[in-house]
Amino acid sequence: MQNELRGFWSRLFKFNWKFGLFLLLIICIPRFVLVLKANETGNYSLIGLVMFVSAIIPFVFLKRHGLRKIGIRRTKKIQILFLALISGIVFSFLLQYLGVGLFGNTYENWYEYIGKSYNIPAGISAQAQKVMFIIMAITGMTFSPIGEELFFRGIVHGSFANSIGDRKASVIDSLAFALTHISHFGLVFINGKWNFYFVPALIWVMSMFIVSVLFFQMKKLSNSIWGAVLCHSGFNLGMIYCIFYLM
Repeated sequence: MQNELRGFWSRLFKFNWKFGLFLLLIICIPRFVLVLKANETGNYSLIGLVMFVSAIIPFVFLKRHGLRKIGIRRTKKIQILFLALISGIVFSFLLQYLGVGLFGNTYENWYEYIGKSYNIPAGISAQAQKVMFIIMAITGMTFSPIGEELFFRGIVHGSFANSIGDRKASVIDSLAFALTHISHFGLVFINGKWNFYFVPALIWVMSMFIVSVLFFQMKKLSNSIWGAVLCHSGFNLGMIYCIFYLM
């Protein structure tokens, strides 16, 4: 069996669940804290750095064989990639209608709270709103989908799958992804105080778990991590559209 880890790292780790857990601890805990801090201060510059680090981790630790094994490879299944993009958009709209139906335009609605961080000026003109939307859509469709998918559906999933198989590994990487996103919504900072919205947070975490499984299924169908990335990109595009035009 070929060793997936590069020479130095292979002396410290095996490509198994222990390595996956190590990665989750060193990335997800600092990320959780940084996102909470960003929600408090309004400065999200370090979050881009977290996504960059998440994206390069597979290339730091894995040989070419390991990169291919976790799905970093080309695919000719263009129709599946298109399906992945559309599926992500559809799921984001379903989450929009669920949030509005249950919680209206209050901060208990996940998109309403996340949208607060976009700092969309009141009374913004239609043209300025369009430009701002395009900028946010481009960044939202690239940085976090690439960083998170190469990390969660890539190297973390691959390390757990080596020990417990794809299905159980998908549950673990999806659960880790979902719980990490409590820092984006659930534990909220409003009017100078921290609050925890238990029921909305529970729905949000369940939704993030389900969409994570969807990301993995698109990776599996496309036989490439880019299926997961495009599905994630579609979800972010739909979410940003909802925040800009439907809230």
